[in-house]
Amino acid sequence: LMEEKPDLVLVYGDVNSTLAGTLAAVKLLIPIAHIEAGPRMFDKTVPEEVNRIITDHVSTLLFAPTKTAVDNLKREGIECGVYLTGDVMLDSFLRFSKVAKKSSKILDEVNLSSGEYLLVTVHRARNTDDENLKNIVDALSLLSANEKIVFPVHPRTEKYLKQYGLYDSLKNNTNTMLIKPVGYLDSIILTKNAKRILTDSGGLQKEAYFSKVPCITLDDATGWPETVEDEWNVLVGANKEKIIKMVNEFEPKGEQRDVFGSGNASKKIVKNLELFNR
Repeated sequence: LMEEKPDLVLVYGDVNSTLAGTLAAVKLLIPIAHIEAGPRMFDKTVPEEVNRIITDHVSTLLFAPTKTAVDNLKREGIECGVYLTGDVMLDSFLRFSKVAKKSSKILDEVNLSSGEYLLVTVHRARNTDDENLKNIVDALSLLSANEKIVFPVHPRTEKYLKQYGLYDSLKNNTNTMLIKPVGYLDSIILTKNAKRILTDSGGLQKEAYFSKVPCITLDDATGWPETVEDEWNVLVGANKEKIIKMVNEFEPKGEQRDVFGSGNASKKIVKNLELFNR
């Protein structure tokens, strides 16, 4: 940043590199634009929550993906420089769904057809502790008696599954397929063709919503309450009984709203960046 002397630093989301870029820029008095500003889980034990709060409070431009995100910022006293743009994840999902349909071979690789499997992902720190991970594995083991399961395993999750002696019990289930993490295009295809999605990923919760696939969230909170309000997402935490019950019973009945925009968030963001630099 000291060498390039940019007019503005653009950061995205809530990961550690988001906060790193934010802190570097604010110390050098460079304006910051934050894409995906405003989502809140109201739980500061979640590392991403801390990242997004700090980033929002030092940003000059805040591009909010939803009206809920705008309201969250207003409650925290942030109103200047806030723009409701929609979610760039929807832009990306719509564009690359077409690419994925042509190029991805993942369903052939796992030898499964559309609508006949559960897609599972687990990565959050609270779910990789001993008790929560065991509860999730126990639920998946029981579900595998009647359901086919595809589980792309995050490297950290694989480490703890093996550490707690849970990996082999999952791997030995006939209907459970543990696979390496997949790229974006394969992930889109697995998401769009799943019967149900079980995840603790905020991004996958949204992509399940975009795909109109029922989502069962393995967490007690979500940054995307709109998906729950529209009854396409249900929060079950790491409760074994709730996980099983929702896989067997959860059928979304709600109408989906355009809460994430209409797929043109990136254009709105670019327009506001251009206006800022004039």
